Amino acid sequence: MEKPKILAFAGSTRTDSFNKKLIKIAAAGARASGAEVTLIDLRDFPMPLYDGDLEQEQGLPEDAKRLRALFLEHDGLLLACPEYNSSITGVLKNAIDWVSRPTEKEPDLACFTGKVAALMSASPGALGGLRGLVHVRSILGNIRVLVLPDQVAVPKAGEAFTAEGNLKDAKQQAAIEKLGRELAATLAKLK
Repeated sequence: MEKPKILAFAGSTRTDSFNKKLIKIAAAGARASGAEVTLIDLRDFPMPLYDGDLEQEQGLPEDAKRLRALFLEHDGLLLACPEYNSSITGVLKNAIDWVSRPTEKEPDLACFTGKVAALMSASPGALGGLRGLVHVRSILGNIRVLVLPDQVAVPKAGEAFTAEGNLKDAKQQAAIEKLGRELAATLAKLK
């Protein structure tokens, strides 16, 4: 049987992002369950803010095309979603907006339809980014992504990680790894 393919990334471009650390832990869990995981950094896909006029005049930016291709090649999404001012980050929303644009060769929302996603967040705040996950879940659900019910929010992220990038709390570490495993298992069942 073909391995499930998962695209994993954090909705942050900050070099030392807590969510970039988190996504690596979840990706390791998915790989341990037999999934093929492609871990990317949105910093490597710089795109202008979505603008319908720009799209009409110039088409999709090259980095949006590259990101769309990755979405199309993968069965699932593993997303670590920072919370900015109680909501989704601009870079994550912008990536979703560009990737969602229809092309002549594909049906609407081809990059999202039938995908399965697992969500997590880490934040310096007491809720761990939980409020932002509500928005991400809503957006993905509206663009035909099946979002797994389990999610993990890691509070006080500035104190949560070891120097090696693991979570100090063994239960939190296990919960994040489990999200990766659950996504891999769900995708394997659907294949």
